[in-house]
Amino acid sequence: MADNTNTNPEFSHFDAEGNAIMVDVSKKNETERVATAMGRITMSQDAYDLVKSGSMAKGDVLGVARIAGIMAAKKVDSLIPLCHPLAVTKINIDFSYNDDSRQIEIEAVVGITGKTGVEMEALTAVSVTALTIYDMCKAVDKAMVISDICLKKKTGGKSGTFIRPE
Repeated sequence: MADNTNTNPEFSHFDAEGNAIMVDVSKKNETERVATAMGRITMSQDAYDLVKSGSMAKGDVLGVARIAGIMAAKKVDSLIPLCHPLAVTKINIDFSYNDDSRQIEIEAVVGITGKTGVEMEALTAVSVTALTIYDMCKAVDKAMVISDICLKKKTGGKSGTFIRPE
């Protein structure tokens, strides 16, 4: 298991005077970097059944949500001020159903060969995917809950591998 301890407790997005900066990655080596993020959306039984059966009035909920998540991962630098624009090389978004809790779990895997990681891209993909599911199902259930969005794993770069403890 990877060591998840931060050996440099200083925030990287501030200079010595406390001003916000974009981290200089120009001297970093290009490496293969992959990040996996996950999240969940919990919904009413009616909404869950409609999504699972593909019967929601607005159409293929998970298909549309997958495309939204992919699009969002490619635009993170437009959403989060200090993120670098990245030429992402891989984005996969998958879903799994948990019938007992009426939850849809979302997992996004984002990859690049570059000088900085893709954690924010994976987290954003999961977030926008969940928000799209909410948008497409809100006519049936406005009480849905989006939760547990987190980084599961990341590889590559100077800090090496991170794996979220179970």
